[in-house]
Amino acid sequence: MEKKIYILNGPNLNFLGKREPEKYGTTTIKELEVLCQNQCKKNILNLLFFQSNFEGDLIEKIHQARDNASGIIINAGALTHTSIAILDALSMFDGPKIEIHITNVYAREPFRHKSYISPVSTGIIAGLGINSYLLAIDAIKKILDD
Repeated sequence: MEKKIYILNGPNLNFLGKREPEKYGTTTIKELEVLCQNQCKKNILNLLFFQSNFEGDLIEKIHQARDNASGIIINAGALTHTSIAILDALSMFDGPKIEIHITNVYAREPFRHKSYISPVSTGIIAGLGINSYLLAIDAIKKILDD
């Protein structure tokens, strides 16, 4: 039976491919979704792929995942460094949670070094570009199978 995962993307990730391509690459959010769908198919996973610039929308998806998903992969964008509400929502989800970042947040501004969601994350993947997503899909599959 296929398990379902949610990949949740926070603010400004809708501008992937256009925003600072030297940091974030040239892959658009739509292209990223296709890559993630293909990776999920290889791993026999169903995928809900979602992006919002609004904290409450992300929280609603995390709540929805409680009854509909086996795992969550989240790139909360700047909300990673500010949102206790996302931390609280993720802490209510019992399955594996992988925090991802396209860039190496520790090679960037000091305020990006603090993550509110890391304490409730099963693992963190950062700095590997769009491959962070694909590696997270492989990792969550392994976690779910173990």
